[in-house]
Amino acid sequence: MKKSEIKFQIELDGANLPKTIHWDASDKEEKGEEATKSISLNIWDNVNHSTLRIDLWTDEMSVVEMKRFYIDILGGMAQTILNSTGDEYISEEIKELCDRLVKHVNEENKKSL
Repeated sequence: MKKSEIKFQIELDGANLPKTIHWDASDKEEKGEEATKSISLNIWDNVNHSTLRIDLWTDEMSVVEMKRFYIDILGGMAQTILNSTGDEYISEEIKELCDRLVKHVNEENKKSL
């Protein structure tokens, strides 16, 4: 059986806030650690039947980037729910929400220019 590994290294500042985030994965195309500004990890807890979440970001992550990051995550979830359950209704509802959120962020960005 094949095994795959994903590693995260988080450097914290004096207030225990992420200063740098690096990640690596045994199956990624480019070998070696890469820097990122944010990670969002969700884990299903089989015992308590709930989702455990780890959301980390550095102070280099802008508000606009953060909004786009989470809209992207939601869009990915729409495809995942379709692939894993075949539920087209939920998938389409999430996609429509993403479309509205992208429009909102784009309008916000126009106002701030």
